[in-house]
Amino acid sequence: MTAANLSAFDLTGEVALCTGATSGIGRRMAWALAQAGADVILLGRRQEQLESAKAEIEAANAGRAVILAADLAQHADFTDLVKEAGAAFGAPTALVNAAGINLREAPDDITPESWDLTLKLNLTVPFFLARACVPAMRAAQHGSIINIASLQSFRAFPNCSAYGASKGGIAQLTRAMAEAWSADGITANAIAPGFFPTELTEAVFADPERAAHNAGQTAMGRNGKLEDLDGITVFLASQAARYITGQVINVDGGFTAK
Repeated sequence: MTAANLSAFDLTGEVALCTGATSGIGRRMAWALAQAGADVILLGRRQEQLESAKAEIEAANAGRAVILAADLAQHADFTDLVKEAGAAFGAPTALVNAAGINLREAPDDITPESWDLTLKLNLTVPFFLARACVPAMRAAQHGSIINIASLQSFRAFPNCSAYGASKGGIAQLTRAMAEAWSADGITANAIAPGFFPTELTEAVFADPERAAHNAGQTAMGRNGKLEDLDGITVFLASQAARYITGQVINVDGGFTAK
């Protein structure tokens, strides 16, 4: 039996395009990839937050980072966007689809406009952005796509009909991406986080009773910390996960185990 190849987790030479990189899960995942040696393109709408995320990465003296300010809700040509993203380090070999929105509307308050915005950012953009990355990944016979699913990929939460529909779609889209592209050396997987403190969950964590209730529903008895996402992020982007594709992996402290 040969020794474990720990170098398979090294992301030196990889180029990761990370959406939603201004805050929360997307920002942390970009940071983790950079710590493992990847060069990271930070994509988001807010210039100041992008600059701050870039400074954090550069301060750690690991992977390099550049910023790309773009509003994905307003973007139509993802081929041009991916070409622009690759200007600094080359074409992305990894894509993190972390940008998203949850408007938390009651079913009677959902409008066609808010429904369409949620589905576009959470489901449509991940597909078309990934598809724009595929030609270069296919040419290299190497690439990884990491989508962000949710507990709501599997069960319903109050006032989240559009969000739940989009995250149920992400779970199936991840499998469809794997079926379409894995023969070309491109893996597609999704992380389904449990309860993590982010801008989207700020209202939840601002209520101590609600936050404690959520923690009590997990097997571990606590809510997630953003650093809990580091290992799975690096793993799925690395050669260590080269035979894992089409999977939705829960990072939820055992919420779905109970």
